[in-house]
Amino acid sequence: MVITGPKVLVLIPARYGSSRFPGKPLARIAEKSMIEWVYRHTEETQSAADNSLSVDVAVVTDDETIESHVIEFGGKAVRVDDPVESGTERIFLAWERFFAKENYDFIINVQGDEPLLRGEDLAGLIKYHVKSSFDVATLVQPKTDFSEFKDPNRVKAIRAPESGQCLYFSRAAVPHDRDGDGLKKWHLHIGVYSYRPEALKRFCSLPMSHFEKVEKLEQLRALEDGMTYGSMEIMRDLFGVDTKEDIVKVEGALK
Repeated sequence: MVITGPKVLVLIPARYGSSRFPGKPLARIAEKSMIEWVYRHTEETQSAADNSLSVDVAVVTDDETIESHVIEFGGKAVRVDDPVESGTERIFLAWERFFAKENYDFIINVQGDEPLLRGEDLAGLIKYHVKSSFDVATLVQPKTDFSEFKDPNRVKAIRAPESGQCLYFSRAAVPHDRDGDGLKKWHLHIGVYSYRPEALKRFCSLPMSHFEKVEKLEQLRALEDGMTYGSMEIMRDLFGVDTKEDIVKVEGALK
């Protein structure tokens, strides 16, 4: 089979030492670990794109237990033990050390806590990014239910309706509807980033920014430096696992 489309590297950062949920990548969801769910779904990307993309997948971890587990279920894993401030910095080091000679067109950062993400979602994101001039492309889910709008674990994207450009990301309940009649929906940010290689290099050359430190959201570093984020809306119900309580929600969705 000859594939003439973009060459894509999907890297899944997976740390053991999460402050809110230690050992999260190995948490059991139904019959698999969370990291295996993410890996298996990510593997579907090439077939979901009708083989118009060449897609390689690997987990990037700093933990021997996670590395061994990924290898045991037949996945690929690389180690990056360096102390870094973000998952993007970890995948940058992995790409630079293990994959840079392969000349990938796009490098996708898929968070290891997005077990509901599917290959069709990634295939759509890559095609969207190919057609745009944005430095980075990401996924957002439009929400008309405001029950989670004030939850700081649900990151909101301030998205220009026409262009799809993301103007800001926040844990706060934004945008604020001052008059109470203009905000019909909000956008939940899904933790997936598609980088052009030069954009990934640029991001990782920057120091932590002011609002990144305040909100603990790494994407604000790029925005403060003038990099552009485009976003593709996804209509399926997706959410990442931030706490142990989220496991029950994900199991229900998978069933």
